[in-house]
Amino acid sequence: MTWLCKHGERPPGRHDLVFVSPAGWRAMLDERGDLAIDCLLARWPKMRWPTVRRRALACEESGLALGLPLPPSAGKKRISLLVDIEHVTYVARPPVLRQVRAYAPRNWWPTLDRLGALAIRHAVDGRVFGSLAWQSLTGLDYVTARSDLDVLFEFRRETDIDRFVADLAAIEADAPMRLDGELMNADGAAVNWREFHGGASELLVKSVERVVLLGRDQFVSGAMAS
Repeated sequence: MTWLCKHGERPPGRHDLVFVSPAGWRAMLDERGDLAIDCLLARWPKMRWPTVRRRALACEESGLALGLPLPPSAGKKRISLLVDIEHVTYVARPPVLRQVRAYAPRNWWPTLDRLGALAIRHAVDGRVFGSLAWQSLTGLDYVTARSDLDVLFEFRRETDIDRFVADLAAIEADAPMRLDGELMNADGAAVNWREFHGGASELLVKSVERVVLLGRDQFVSGAMAS
């Protein structure tokens, strides 16, 4: 198995894309008779489309917990899967802003460009998840007139997060869509950017393992609570 993460980066986690072998797909679908007859889902292994890492449920003690959101044409159904780790062929980060631009509505392009420039200016890595990411990964119609733009902003210790979210709010004020998403620190824990921008002293922080309340400074420093 190959983890497609650069040397020194955190291990695969929240929002990461997980690619499963054909044998893994057969095993997952054999265990889920309700999914075996889904024609759209049957295309996933044939097209080598990814799944996404999700937080495991208490009853899921072994294997890797995966998720798969289907497009609006399929009822926006969210599918939970569990795969043996040996069937994971590789893991990749969510696509970066420039990779999804061509798949976005044209009136989104100026906002995507401004976000890309903002990320560079503040030493932030901007990656896209949600409907636009899935549209770029599969070519299926995920984005609708009511879709949000979901962006994961991975910041560094030198990033001025307060200034960054203030600039982010200014971009959203002129955007044609709701700008949603998260701020992610070095240990892979993330918080909704609006909550951080609101100035709360405690934040609801999510990782692939758990959800906890953390002090604002703890989150920024990467001190995930035990």
